[in-house]
Amino acid sequence: MTDKDQSHPSEKAIEADSTPVLTKEGLSATQEAISLENIASESIASPEPLQKWNDPGINVFRVVVASYGLLIMGMNDGAYGALIPYLEAYYLVSYTKVSLIFLSPLIGYTFSALLMNTIHMNLGRRGIAFIAPSVRLIAYIVMSQHPDFGVLVFVFILAGFGNGLEDAAWNAWMGNMQRANEILGFLHGAYGLGAVLSPLIATTMITKDDAPWWQFYYIMVSVGASEAVLAIMVFWGETGAKYRRENPIMESEGNSNRTKEALLNRTVWICAAFLFVYVGIEVAIGGWIVVFMRKIRGVSPFAAGMAETGFWVGITVGRLILGFVTGHIGEKLAILTYAVAALGLHLILYLVPVAGVSFATVALEGFFLGPFFPAAVVATTKLLPAHLHVSGVGFAAAMGAAGACILPFVVGAIANAKGVQVLMPIVLAALAVDGAVWALLPGQEGHRKGWRAWLGIKSKPIDLQDQEMT
Repeated sequence: MTDKDQSHPSEKAIEADSTPVLTKEGLSATQEAISLENIASESIASPEPLQKWNDPGINVFRVVVASYGLLIMGMNDGAYGALIPYLEAYYLVSYTKVSLIFLSPLIGYTFSALLMNTIHMNLGRRGIAFIAPSVRLIAYIVMSQHPDFGVLVFVFILAGFGNGLEDAAWNAWMGNMQRANEILGFLHGAYGLGAVLSPLIATTMITKDDAPWWQFYYIMVSVGASEAVLAIMVFWGETGAKYRRENPIMESEGNSNRTKEALLNRTVWICAAFLFVYVGIEVAIGGWIVVFMRKIRGVSPFAAGMAETGFWVGITVGRLILGFVTGHIGEKLAILTYAVAALGLHLILYLVPVAGVSFATVALEGFFLGPFFPAAVVATTKLLPAHLHVSGVGFAAAMGAAGACILPFVVGAIANAKGVQVLMPIVLAALAVDGAVWALLPGQEGHRKGWRAWLGIKSKPIDLQDQEMT
C-alpha cells in the first residue's frame, strides 16, 4: 500500500469527524460556535458610528434649538437670585418660605426621570420636543399673572418637569456625539448665557424701570412660545419608531429593566452624586449671592445683581473655553484640577471682606465650575454601554436637579436663623465633598494618558518579553 493510500482513510475520518451534525436541540456545537464567532467579529468590525453635530445636516438645526432650550433653562434658574428680594417683599414671606421655589421643581424633575425612557420609547425625541417646552410655557404664563404664593410654588413644579426632560434628553443625545466635550461645552454655554441674561434683564427692569417682578415672565412667555414652535419642527422626524430602531437592545428589554440596570451601575451613582452636589452649588451661589452682596458686602441692589451676572458669565466662558482643555487631558483629571482652583477662589471670597475682591472671585469661581456638568455627562456616556445612556444620564441629571432644589433651600432655611453669611461655609464644604466624589470615578485609558498627550509626553511601550524574563 502506498503512502497516498495509507493517508486516504484517515483523511476521510477527519472529514467525517468535522461534519456538523444536527441534533434534536438544534444546531451542532460547531455551527453554533461559528455563528457566535461571526456575530462577534461583525460587531467588532463595524461599530455604530457616532453622530456629528453637522451630519446629518438637520442636526445643525437640532443642536441650535436644543441649545436654545438650555438657554431658556438658564434664564429660568438665573432669575432666582435677582427676583428673591422682590418676591420676599411682594408676598411678605421669610427666607425659608421663599426658598420653596427652589424646592418645588424637585417634584417635576423626579417625574421627568421616571417618564424619560417611556417617552423616548413611545414618542421619541419628538415627544420631548413637544412636551417639555409646552409645560414650561404654561408655567411662565401663570407666573406672569403674579398668582398667590402657593400657586407660584406649584407652577415651578411644571417648569421643573419641562427642564428635567430637556436636560436629560439633550445631554444624553449630544453627549454621545463625536467631540462631545466641545459640543456639550457649547450646549451648557447656552445655559450659562441664559443665566447671565436673566438677572441682568430682571435687575435692570426692576431697579431702573420700576417694573414689577412678574413682568420679567412676559419675556419668558415669549421665548418659551418660540421654542415650542421651533423644537417640534426640527425634531419632527425623531419618532418613537426611529428611536426603537436605533436602540434595538432597549426595545427587547422592558423600561423597568433598563432603569434597574442603570440604578445598579456604580458609575451612574457616582456621577449622580457628583451632579447632585455640583448643581446645588451652582444654583445656591447664583440664587443667594445677590442677597449676600447686599446684606454682607453692603453694595447697592444693582451692583449685587451684577455680581450674580458675573458669576454666570464665568460659568459660560468656562464651559466654552475649558471644554477644549477637558477633552485633551481627560475628564477625571480636568475636573479634579478645576475643583481645587474653585475651592481656593471660594476661600478668598469667604475670607476677604472686600466688595471688589468678591466681584472678581465669584466670577473666576464660576469660570472653573463651568465645565463640571458637561464633563460629567461625557464621562458617563464613555463609561456606560450605549443602551444605558438615556436612563443613566437621565437619572444623573435628575439628581443634579434635586441638588439644585435641595441645597439652595437648605441655605435659605439656615440663613433664616443664622443670616445669609452661612452661604460661604456651606458652599466651601460642598466643593470639598464634590471633589472627593469625583475622585471615586472609575478610570479610563483615555483619562490616564490624556495629560501626557496634552503635554506632548509619549508613553514608553511595555516590552512583554522583558517582563517575561524578569
